[in-house]
Amino acid sequence: MALIGVQILWLLVLSIPVACVAWTVTHEEVFREPRDYCQEQSKNATTFYRRKFFYLFTCEYCFSHYVAAFFLVLTGFKLLFFDWRGYVIAFFALVWVANQYISIYNHLRLDIKHEQVEIRAEQKKDSHSADLKAA
Repeated sequence: MALIGVQILWLLVLSIPVACVAWTVTHEEVFREPRDYCQEQSKNATTFYRRKFFYLFTCEYCFSHYVAAFFLVLTGFKLLFFDWRGYVIAFFALVWVANQYISIYNHLRLDIKHEQVEIRAEQKKDSHSADLKAA
């Protein structure tokens, strides 16, 4: 049973870099120019295959499959089974956990952004009130 615990720990830890890479490539400013190109190609390319290929670089869920496959090759991580089935299970589990992390991160970012907007609105209101009192 200790082996299952180690595999689950590996799954939870290995999902972190998968989520990080998938999010960074599909959302962060550092990859904006290539992502903009891929978005344009995914909408306007002449062939179906080309549109789908470029779409993969704009969707964190889709891209996380490729990142997970890369990390599985890099680490040789298997889940539950020690043959090829372990790779298949690990692959889908890794993608699922990584996307849960991405979802949590996205919700946290939205909450922080919402709080910042509220703080700015409150500061503006306080500044406006102070200006009215001074006048």
